Amino acid sequence: MDISLALGGGGAKGLAHIGVIRSLEREGFRIRAVAGTSFGGLVAAFHAAGYDARQIEDLYAAVDQHLFFGGAARGGAALYDLSGASNWLRLTLGDRTFEDCIVPCAVTATNLDTGHEVLISHGLLREAVLAAIAFPGVFPPAEWQGQRLIDGAVIDPVPVANARSLAPGIPVIAVVLSLPAGPPSRRLSLPVTEHLPRIITRRLAKTRIARGWAVFMRSVDIGSRQLAELQLRLQQPDVVIRPAVEHIGLFDRVDVRLTTCLGDAAVEAAIPQLRELTA
Repeated sequence: MDISLALGGGGAKGLAHIGVIRSLEREGFRIRAVAGTSFGGLVAAFHAAGYDARQIEDLYAAVDQHLFFGGAARGGAALYDLSGASNWLRLTLGDRTFEDCIVPCAVTATNLDTGHEVLISHGLLREAVLAAIAFPGVFPPAEWQGQRLIDGAVIDPVPVANARSLAPGIPVIAVVLSLPAGPPSRRLSLPVTEHLPRIITRRLAKTRIARGWAVFMRSVDIGSRQLAELQLRLQQPDVVIRPAVEHIGLFDRVDVRLTTCLGDAAVEAAIPQLRELTA
């Protein structure tokens, strides 16, 4: 059966998208279009570029996940730069464009100056991904066609409407990486990297800045979860798949293989709803 995918944001949780794609294809579903935001935009771009789920998993498993934290940002309103991610994307996606994709694809970002959603569906895939994953405050805004862009999940955590517009008339499956509104599932802490000695990271965790960051991130968590549920009610995907990734933080270093398997398990749990699409 033909389907369109909407891959939501969630940082490191987004590796579960790989398992979702793997299991959906194993179950006989044909992905005819894919839209993604934040880490979902990264997975969407690789899938549309022709990488299968195993290849995407292998690529990410082989890289140092702290690569995405390229180092302390030199100027600008950010903790880290994205030079490491940019170099990796240049090596893996090269100069592939949206026009080269084997299925229609779109990646969403947010215009920092106007507050509008920006749908990127042309040009270099790697440039679109850098915009999609530019988590505000942690990474600097990405420059794209004269615009300053940040993470698309700021406006729409799961781009269902965009997935539907890419392939009108076929079911949209939304992959949601957040729980409905409620208590936090884990302590929210400063994103740290191996660039910092362990003794410094321990001290940072006890500072007033770290405590303030935890409050800020909890506020972001509340808003994004509420927004995701509102958008899901408005955009009405045909099926919602929700991997059990609530224990994973946005910037955690994770076991890639285990995290992708959480996507496989979520598809298995959603089989009854998925089968209704073919009834």
